[in-house]
Amino acid sequence: MSIDLKGEIHASREEMVSLRRDLHAHPELAFQEERTSRLVARRLEALGLQVSTGVAITGVVGLLEGGEAGPTLMLRADMDALPVHETSDKPYTSQNPGVMHACGHDGHVAVLLAVAAILARHRDALKGRVKLIFQPAEESMAGAALMIDQGVMDNPPVDRVMGFHLWNSLPLGQIGVKPGVIFASADEFRLAVKGRGGHGALPHLAVDPVTMSAQVISALQTLISRERPPLKEAVLTIGSIHGGTAFNVIADQVEMRGTLRAFDQGLRHTLLERIPQVVAGVCAALQGTFEFQHVRGCPPVENDPAVAAFVHGLASRVVGQANVPPLEPATVGDDMALFLREAPGCYFLVGSSNPAAGLDAPHHSSSFDFDEDALGIAAEILLRGALEYLG
Repeated sequence: MSIDLKGEIHASREEMVSLRRDLHAHPELAFQEERTSRLVARRLEALGLQVSTGVAITGVVGLLEGGEAGPTLMLRADMDALPVHETSDKPYTSQNPGVMHACGHDGHVAVLLAVAAILARHRDALKGRVKLIFQPAEESMAGAALMIDQGVMDNPPVDRVMGFHLWNSLPLGQIGVKPGVIFASADEFRLAVKGRGGHGALPHLAVDPVTMSAQVISALQTLISRERPPLKEAVLTIGSIHGGTAFNVIADQVEMRGTLRAFDQGLRHTLLERIPQVVAGVCAALQGTFEFQHVRGCPPVENDPAVAAFVHGLASRVVGQANVPPLEPATVGDDMALFLREAPGCYFLVGSSNPAAGLDAPHHSSSFDFDEDALGIAAEILLRGALEYLG
């Protein structure tokens, strides 16, 4: 049976864009994606899929059975937004103040629902099944782990995984795909540096946690500049620091939050061990104490070489070989990594920036937006992947 994929994707473009804009106007934070999950579930049920809701609190899973027996392909989209106040004045600007789809997850959901609709029309051509995963809480790195804990990779077991991310670091019409690591690990940690409060004019009678924190921050950077092997990249950032109540009061403690990123899993574990050791040394020298908490994290996003080669071939046919340039890994993180540890798969990047149209703001910025022509490109790669793998 011959399927006119480009024609069907073109016919679905208006609905894809409309849905993406609706989702963009109604963003929801991690584990709060209630409106989004209801919308997803309704659409999957209307297509005749077997639908599970409430997976990992607000996640949705749709199972599409093919016409014959065969393997199971998992396709994943993340659904959550970010705590960012949108500065755009477009008609589909966020109606939820302080919450924004600033990373493209609204587009991911719209693409996967369009893919589901087209595959449902051609289910008899599939030898196997497609498991469509709509994941909550990617931004907090908590959704994938909970979905896996609740058995999303089982019943039936997943044989191959595919996923994508709209990517404003690539221009519209280009695809980023490579074997091995494409994104770094992503870990969040918290530090409480504790001293003894007192009068700002009498520091000798107190133990100043603000001074201690300054030393801690400087010392932690030596893990990157002096303990990291030069050919292994890593990033350590303290992104939040809070302490003190008045200009003339020495606080009791200072609280910090930070992130660690690394491409190498061994280096990741070494640095996570060294962070509290370094903090302990600084605090002991300055007569203070501390508490360290590794809040959550995920390993590097690592593509299976064979599946990456498969996706590279798909992308080359969709956009042309010249538009699938060599991809440099990025130090951002994504808990898609956890799905890829459960089954061989590939996570690829779909170029979505268009500077001429003013659509090139970076991810997580208050002015983020992307060229919606990228939606059809992403959908075509996923559809070709499903039909070829299960054909």
